[in-house]
Order: sequence, then C-alpha cells, then structure tokens
Amino acid sequence: MSRPPVTVIGIGADGWPGLAEAARDALHAAEVIFGGPRQLSLLPTEIAAERRPWPTPLVPALPRLIEGLERAAMLASGDPMFFGIGSTLVRLLGAEAVRVITHPSSISLACARLGWPVEDVEVVSLVGRPAATLHAALQPGRRVLALVGEAGGAATVAERLRSRGYGGSPLRVLEQLGGPTERVAPWTGGEHDPLAIVAFECRPDAGTVPLPRTPGLPDNAFDHDGQLTKHEIRAITLAALAPVPGQLLWDVGAGSGSVGIEWMRAHPASRAVAIEPREDRRARIAANADALGVPALLIVAGAAPEALAGLPEPDAIFVGGGASVPGVLDACLSALRPGGRLVANGVTVETETVLATAHAHHGGTLTRIAIQRAAPIGGFTGWAPARPVTQWAYRKEDQ
Repeated sequence: MSRPPVTVIGIGADGWPGLAEAARDALHAAEVIFGGPRQLSLLPTEIAAERRPWPTPLVPALPRLIEGLERAAMLASGDPMFFGIGSTLVRLLGAEAVRVITHPSSISLACARLGWPVEDVEVVSLVGRPAATLHAALQPGRRVLALVGEAGGAATVAERLRSRGYGGSPLRVLEQLGGPTERVAPWTGGEHDPLAIVAFECRPDAGTVPLPRTPGLPDNAFDHDGQLTKHEIRAITLAALAPVPGQLLWDVGAGSGSVGIEWMRAHPASRAVAIEPREDRRARIAANADALGVPALLIVAGAAPEALAGLPEPDAIFVGGGASVPGVLDACLSALRPGGRLVANGVTVETETVLATAHAHHGGTLTRIAIQRAAPIGGFTGWAPARPVTQWAYRKEDQ
C-alpha cells in the first residue's frame, strides 16, 4: 500500500488567520509538520503535531524526512509551487505523491499593491542566486520584481542597476506582504526585512544602449582577446543551433563564451557548458557571463576531446575552436543527444577540410559565410572583407 501524499501548505505573513479551511484541517491531522522557524512560529498552540525545522542542507534530506510518516505536512511561504518546496518535492517524488494547498504568492500580493498586471512583470529571484542574475532582465520600461533574501538586498539591486546604466530607476521595498506589519515604501537606503521584494521600473541613464535578447549582441558587449565569434556570424550560428528553453549546449573551445552566453540569454531555463583550456579566457568567460546576466554558465577547464568526458548529455553543441583536433568532432557526435544539433565553424583551410569531410560522411549543411564592411579607401569608401567562415550544421537523427 502506498503512503498518503505529503501535504504542502502555503502560509502567508498573516499566518493562521489567512489559511483556508482545507489547510487548517491538514495541519490539525498531521503527525509531523516541517517548516522554517518563521513559518512554524505562525501556528497556534492547539496544533498537536510535532514541529520539525528544516535540516541543512535541505534538498538531499527531503526523501528520508518523510520515511515512515503517514501524515506529514510541510509549510512554505506563499505559493509552494513558486520558487518553493512544493516544486522540489514534485520533482523528487512525483506529482501523485504530493498534495499542494496554495496561498497567494508574494508576487501576486506585490502586483496588487503596486497596481502592476502580473503578466507584464519580470520576476527575478536573487535568493540563493548570484546578483548578476538580475542583469538579463534590465530593459527600458520593464517592470521587475526582485526577490531578495537578505537585509541588504535593495542596496545590492541598486548597485547592479547603477553598474548596468539604470541607476535612475527608483526602488520600492515590499515587506511582510499580507501580514499585520506589511510595509510598502520607496527605498532611500539602509536595510529592510531579510525576505522582501524590491520593485522597480527600468529607467535607462542617458547614453545607455539596451542589449537585445535576440542573438547577435554587439562585439563590444564582450570582453575578449580577439577570440570571439563576431556578431553577424554569431547570429547565424545561434539560428543554426536553434535554442530551445531548458536544453543544454556545449560551447567547445569557448574563447570569450559569447555563443554559450547568448544561448542562455535566449530563455531563463536554457543551460550551457563552456569548455576552454586557457585560464585567462575562462576568467573572461566568467566575467562576460556575470555582466550579461547568466552567471549560471558552467565553465569547464580543459581541451576537447578529453575535457568532454563526464559532462551531461547535450542537446546542442557548438565547436568554435579545435574542430581540426583529431577526435573532437567524433567525441561531440557521439555525445550528442538524438535529435540534437551540432554546429562547427572554421576559418582555416585545415578546419574547412575537416568540416567538408564530416559533411560528406554525415550529411547536414555546409555553408560559407562571407561578411564585408564598408571602410575608407583614401577619400572614398569601399568594402573590406572579413575572413570567410565555413560552417557545418548537422542534426543527429532520432534513434
């Protein structure tokens, strides 16, 4: 006989009075209630269940926490399925093993207080995440709600806005939403409740040039030493790689990391691994990923094919450097998930020969891309050609 589902209950700053009848009944029936100290303290003394605070680290301990328990309940702030324990439990145990009783999320409450339509708001969680995650959301006129988990969260947000050319955006801090000590006020400096929302509408400073989410960011958006897929070629390359939300890219011979970074900027759920042998370039990749709002980019030291061993199975692979090294393309093709895409670029005759051979053996498309830019010729203007790029694009057949 299977164990009854774990009940996850959302609770707001208003505590017990704000709970629906179903949530109260579940708490009365529970033998053990798990939660953070703040959530557990909101329960009345008449609840007879044993109260257990979350262990640290939490996620690895979750499956064994409920072993042998018939009536386990867990408390979460607001909506448990919004950056909450409910989502984690469903991922670990399956939807049939979890019963979720929701409460209005902090985002819904914040939008109600601000008069902002929820569907028009960008939400960024900085709780346990790098502050640079905020950068990708910064676009003129966009309304952003940043979830922070420390008393200096608003100051951190303000500093990030200044560094990215949006320092004139006024901040509002929303604390204890729905509770008796709720506070919504402009931020003028100083600390606030550790768990708060920082709200702002992006106002670019004079001279700030917005960075689009479409592929082909200007080359000067990246710090590089010349090892950079130029923006026209990068846009064509990303189109061939066809980013899909939630999928994983290997950026092999990453250089400045531009292709992996733009892959991740296409959607918040997109993931990428940058493989780069040179330490100085790995430092640049990290700095570029931070500046462009994708600090979760995984950077792996080493050269292909050896550095590819043990990496998670990719949905797409870009080979920007090292395609002519023996074994690199073979290792990439072997690792690629069925239905995945591989794109390799080359500018040398040697690499072009390798790509032409791969095209002959495996199919796909082989394209030569030539870019010319207008440049002065004496007192006139002429066309200055860049080095042509040969690109092999291949889709692995489903098996």
